[in-house]
Order: sequence, then structure tokens, then C-alpha cells
Amino acid sequence: MKRLGMAGAVLAAMIAMAALAQWLAPYAPDALDLANRRAMPSAAHWFGTDELGRDLFSRVLYGARVSLSVGLLSALVAGFIGVGVGAASATAGRVADGVLMRLTDAVLSVPRLLLLMVAAAVLDPSIPMLVLLVGMVGWMETARVTRASLLALRDQEFVLAAQAIGASTLRVVLTHLLPVAAPAIAVSATLAVGRGILLESALSFFGIGVQPPSASWGNMLYQAQTTMSTEPWLALFPGACIFVTVAAVNALGEQMAQRRS
Repeated sequence: MKRLGMAGAVLAAMIAMAALAQWLAPYAPDALDLANRRAMPSAAHWFGTDELGRDLFSRVLYGARVSLSVGLLSALVAGFIGVGVGAASATAGRVADGVLMRLTDAVLSVPRLLLLMVAAAVLDPSIPMLVLLVGMVGWMETARVTRASLLALRDQEFVLAAQAIGASTLRVVLTHLLPVAAPAIAVSATLAVGRGILLESALSFFGIGVQPPSASWGNMLYQAQTTMSTEPWLALFPGACIFVTVAAVNALGEQMAQRRS
């Protein structure tokens, strides 16, 4: 319970940091100060400055908006698709179940990052497009969890009673099965947030994600990769934010799973 509260507090702090960026940031994220290029962390610039003299602390705050938004919104997209596929697989009959689960296995067999890199290189790498792409390669685990949960519930007495009074399959799924299965689905969705943040960061690190001058934690690492030995702070702070946030999200998901069991 203590770890659950700590992980939730860290995640809440990161979200608050992103939401309040315009008030917390001491400088505009794209404000140039060429006289203070690559400055070390100091009282004037807590995290130092980058190759254009932009304040790194301000860019980390604004980058949190992008990285967390992609992680959270892509998890919603993945959850929507995954719940739909899993519910259809569990209730639409043996043939549909086989087809949908083989489709899920096929998508799982393709490396996500490779698929995203190809798609992002072909399509416009805008933030809405990244949300959609990351969500579309992250629904498989939620689909499996939803299917398993609904299969375990569909022969319960409350479901049979609803069917006996003439409730349609869709009504049974929406009003009886999914509310009971919601905790398990929520665990899967929580883990998808961390996966989304990592995928956005990886794409931006390879230069095909969020494009400058917009700041994200991933493209800040991309811009710092050539100077990690001489200006390590340029990579240290965005990298630490990615690590802490993903660790908190995963810890939250694991603790939720343990509480269920």
C-alpha cells in the first residue's frame, strides 16, 4: 500500500509539473540566449542550457506535457481498441474468437518500435499522429486481458440471469461484464501509459517523433546524444524524467495487479 501511494504521488507530481509548466518555467522553452550556450547547471539555469542557450529546466517542464500526453492518450486509444477486440473475441463465437486472437498474435509478433519507425517515417510525425500510431500498436495486451476476464465471467449467474430476461449481447457486455472486469483492464491500461512514453521517447530519440522546436523528453535526448561526454546534463535530466515516470507507472500497475490477486 505504501509503494502504491508513493508511485501515485510521483506520477501525480509529474502530471502537475506538466500542467503548471507555464507558471513553473522561469523562461520560455524556446527563448534563445546565445551568450549562455551549453551553460552548466547554476542558480540562473537549474538544469543548464542547451546548444542554443535555451533553459533546460523550462524545456523539461514543457517536454513533460508532450511525453505524458502521448503516453496517456495513446493508452486510451490502445484501451479502446483492446477492449473492443477482447470483448468481441470473448462473445462473438468460436470462429470470430480464433480469427481475432490470431490477428492479435500476428501484431504481437512484429517489433513495435520497428513498425512505428516505418509508419512515422512515412506519415507526418505530429503529436496527434504519434498518439494514434502508439495506441494502434499497444492494444494487444489489453485485448488478451479483456478476453480472459470476460470468458471467466460469462457463465456467472448474474450474466445468465441477464440473458434469460432477454438482454442483448451488447447490453450484457456493457452493463454486466465490463464493469466487473474493469479493475483488470485498468491494470493493463496503466502499464500501457509507461509503454507509450517509452515509445514516444524512442521515436523522438531517432529523430522521427516530436520535431523541434517543440520539446519532448525524447527529442531532448536526441539533441544531446552528440555531447553526452562533454555536457552530460543535457541528457541526464530528460533521461531521469523518463526513468522516474515510467518506473512510477509500472510500479502503480504492478501494485494494482497484486491488490487484485
